Amino acid sequence: MPRTADDSWDIATSVGATAVMVALARAAETASADPVIRDEFAGPLVSTPELAGVREQVAAWWAGPDPQDDADYTVDSQQMINYQAVRTHFFDAYFADAAAAGIRQVVLLAAGLDSRAYRLDWPTDTVVYEIDLPKVLDYKSETLADHGAAPRVDRRPVAVDLRHDWPQALRDAGFEPSRPTAWLAEGLLPFLPGPAQEAMFDAIDALSGPGSRVAVEIFGIDEERRAEAQQKFAELRARRTERGEDTSFDPFDLWFDDEGRPDPTEWFSTHGWNTAAISAREESIRLGRPPDAEDDKPFQNGFVTGDKA
Repeated sequence: MPRTADDSWDIATSVGATAVMVALARAAETASADPVIRDEFAGPLVSTPELAGVREQVAAWWAGPDPQDDADYTVDSQQMINYQAVRTHFFDAYFADAAAAGIRQVVLLAAGLDSRAYRLDWPTDTVVYEIDLPKVLDYKSETLADHGAAPRVDRRPVAVDLRHDWPQALRDAGFEPSRPTAWLAEGLLPFLPGPAQEAMFDAIDALSGPGSRVAVEIFGIDEERRAEAQQKFAELRARRTERGEDTSFDPFDLWFDDEGRPDPTEWFSTHGWNTAAISAREESIRLGRPPDAEDDKPFQNGFVTGDKA
């Protein structure tokens, strides 16, 4: 369903289902012959009975082209898996560098099914704050506990909507604004209204002590290309619906359409952060996972990092 100002979800619906899609890709990469990343918790997190319907929807969305379909209209599941592997590797390295620099306070914005608190080698005095909706955080905690997994670090779930007063909820969980912090906004920006994105950037800046770092995934699809892709997907859905296939998963419904969003690189640079940006395509080539074509989605995305002097 299209987004509304105060909508909510659990792990099997709306934005929650996109976290499942991402974890399915990480699980597939982990099980591959030569994985770029290893996320041994992704599989258990997406294998529960309550996610059976989501798994079917994603499988249908990732299905290869039917002879009746235009190949340009379909999603290449291997490209999605490759991209998630590249993205995960980049941000894993970002956290390793932050830890090596002495940062011991971490915030995952819209943590979803991120398992970094369980799988990365954190210094023992690190605190990882995970912000997301209550049902999403509860699902992850309960599922991994049932799997016999425990965090490797002081993991503190912060159950709050990023469109609400999450800075206060973060402080209530023990967050110390005076300390350097490593922030991550991965797979998040299109799912926030434009004003909420800018308010989030303002809060990150205000809550960051000297030496803090930030990492943001930027989405390279502009309004024109998004409208074109959405139209193609609508046509594909119509064809598949006529054939009786499951077409209920539509990520385009979940994006906010606000124009005039601040560019993350420009915003943080303007506010005194030293920033750097790299395209996902460049990073994929460096890791030996190049996309099939120059314009392959989602390799039009990129990654921005910054540090606060």
